[in-house]
Amino acid sequence: MTLQKSLIAQSFSQAASSYDAAAFLQQEVAVRVFERLELMRIRPEHILDAGCGTGFCTRHLRDQFKRAKVCGIDLAPGMIAQAATQQRLFRKIDYQVADIDLLPFADNTFDLVFSSLAIQWSLDLNQTFRELNRVLKPGGLLIFSTLGPDTLMELKQSWQAVDEYVHVNQFIDMHDVGDVVFNQHFENVVMDRDVITLTYKTLLGLMRDLKAIGAHNIDSERPKGLMGKNKFKQLEQAYDAYRTADGILPATYEVVYGHAWKKQGIKKDYHTQEVNISDVKIHKA
Repeated sequence: MTLQKSLIAQSFSQAASSYDAAAFLQQEVAVRVFERLELMRIRPEHILDAGCGTGFCTRHLRDQFKRAKVCGIDLAPGMIAQAATQQRLFRKIDYQVADIDLLPFADNTFDLVFSSLAIQWSLDLNQTFRELNRVLKPGGLLIFSTLGPDTLMELKQSWQAVDEYVHVNQFIDMHDVGDVVFNQHFENVVMDRDVITLTYKTLLGLMRDLKAIGAHNIDSERPKGLMGKNKFKQLEQAYDAYRTADGILPATYEVVYGHAWKKQGIKKDYHTQEVNISDVKIHKA
């Protein structure tokens, strides 16, 4: 787990300077999360952006909730350094390098915990949502987005025609995420999903974008070493089966959204009661 987290931090740190220019999907998803947040009747005083990256969402939170103190944390030091370059003289954001699974905050610190496209990198969802619950005040709001298993399905299936290695990061089903949120002492859990398709002229364009945002393959079962020209050509040929009539290559992303409220009066000994997904409201796209 330590090795994997170090790889995640390293990958995103290396991508920090190129991230914003290639983060089309991440910014679009953030906008959709903020649209959901606008429906919530809240006036938070303390806000956490968990997995803040270069601070795109953190700055929006600061501007939307002008009286709130805003903190952004990220596992990747390079991302935090990049975010810090866009600070204002007044109302500075408190940026910290920190692990979402071991947050450096006291219990019941935040009224709002926001996280957009960060939770998919969690190695233990139970631990992640346990920590997010711990730092929320009773009655506080958690709102987040993550990626579902149909993400990059074209690339995943194309690789399966080439070899048996894992080449695409694996993500968790919306129903399973909803179960975990409920089991970690949240209530009024609501989950929904979108399917967003980006389009490319070439497979190389997709691969470059994935590298530019640090989201290339970091799975422990990935093949070691560089990809040869012959293998890349095989991959291109397999992916070409998805090319549309107008010559465009699609790249599908399954985006999962969730929000929930921390239960009132939760004791510190976080006892988990397993539940069925029937206890969670699901909105289908």
